[in-house]
Amino acid sequence: MRPLSIIWALIVLIGVGSAFGQIPKGFVYIEDEIPSIKSELRYFGSDNFVGLPIDGYEKNKVILSKEATVALRAVQAELAGYDLSIKIFDAYRPQRAVNHFIRWARVLNDTVNKSRFYPDVDKRNLFKEEYIASRSGHSRGSTLDITLVDLNTCEELDMGSAYDFFGKESWVDHKDISAEQRANRMLLQTVMVKHGFRNYPKEWWHFTLRNEPYPETYFDFVIR
Repeated sequence: MRPLSIIWALIVLIGVGSAFGQIPKGFVYIEDEIPSIKSELRYFGSDNFVGLPIDGYEKNKVILSKEATVALRAVQAELAGYDLSIKIFDAYRPQRAVNHFIRWARVLNDTVNKSRFYPDVDKRNLFKEEYIASRSGHSRGSTLDITLVDLNTCEELDMGSAYDFFGKESWVDHKDISAEQRANRMLLQTVMVKHGFRNYPKEWWHFTLRNEPYPETYFDFVIR
């Protein structure tokens, strides 16, 4: 086969793989690897700070690197002893989704969900205060946003603030919460750190695998 023909054959194969929803080598669908895990991708629907489905989320399918999934399986196994489960709000995030956030942030009069998600933060300051970034660790495939739920009822534990709430109430060490809320946060933080994740101090739900496999790569394949 001529070199040009080989190139075209590869392009065709890549297109076919994308059409069938294949994901790159090194990534897995979480539900296939950890069947007991719960998920609700907030950016697949409209229950998020933008108020719309986000670019790149075509299915409620959670994708993560293999290495992060192995660590998460150990977390889920330990939580089962407390009759608890992880619930995933976001994991791998395509770069096009981040670009969607950037476009939204520039439209300063679009504040439809301000009262729910960022009541005390001026929209123009969301980047400055590091609630939104032009590059996200999620796009590297080993970062996820999670909470804890009852394994049987799927009821979320009270963490003292909603997911994606942009404010001090979501900071891991925020003091003005109840003893129960603080205990729930500390349980989540402790078990995740124990199994190889590091947290983000401004978001109790946000964790990244230490020694992540793709620390410099920002992927953009669609979730489907």
